[in-house]
Amino acid sequence: MSERMVAVVTGGSAGIGADICKRMLEDGYDVVSVARRAPDWTHPRLKTVQADLLDAAATEQAAQEIAREFPVSHFIHNAGVIWPKLLGEVKLEELQGLTQIHLGAAISLMQAFLPGMTERNFGRVVLMSSRGALGLQTRTAYSATKAGMIGMARTWALELAPKGITVNVVAPGPIQTDMYYAVIEPGSEREKALAKAIPVQRVGRADDVTRALMFFADPANSFVTGQTLYVCGGASVGTITI
Repeated sequence: MSERMVAVVTGGSAGIGADICKRMLEDGYDVVSVARRAPDWTHPRLKTVQADLLDAAATEQAAQEIAREFPVSHFIHNAGVIWPKLLGEVKLEELQGLTQIHLGAAISLMQAFLPGMTERNFGRVVLMSSRGALGLQTRTAYSATKAGMIGMARTWALELAPKGITVNVVAPGPIQTDMYYAVIEPGSEREKALAKAIPVQRVGRADDVTRALMFFADPANSFVTGQTLYVCGGASVGTITI
């Protein structure tokens, strides 16, 4: 790359986030991982900022620290929590927590990075939503906040397009990560039934999501903004039960 590109990836310590970090490092980016814990691997161009994005004050502190230290060109908001509950069991504090990590953290971080992106007339922002935004049993708080990310991204896309900043959304379906296996037992009949219900007949992998994200992150890709790409094996055009 002719100019220094710095990508901030939330939830970069494991799963999809770790895969994104590694791919961006391979492609020459400097990467800042923001997560509760440090990755269990290192790289000369990887910086780790440990922060609990469920904590609004800690998130704001991390955002300001990163903005002071790095010329952030890419912001990938991948961190998330599921907390599955049937409607009758949902607690409002759970909705508030998921609102903070999925929406509030994104706002705080992006507000810190926006002046620099505006000054450089360049930015690539990708928010990680979910196929669950279309509705899924036991996902009241999760689907509400993940759907909110889509509306927020469309609004940001309209506001920031004149500043050279694109904003898009990747919405994965079931992906083999620790978060997925916290809900689905590996190798179980439930997992087999889920894979069979997906049109492509398999559960997704982290690299499936990363490839889609890299399309939106490409510095040359300046004519695509405000879009949502479902990486779900066709599940968004059908129905699945997890």
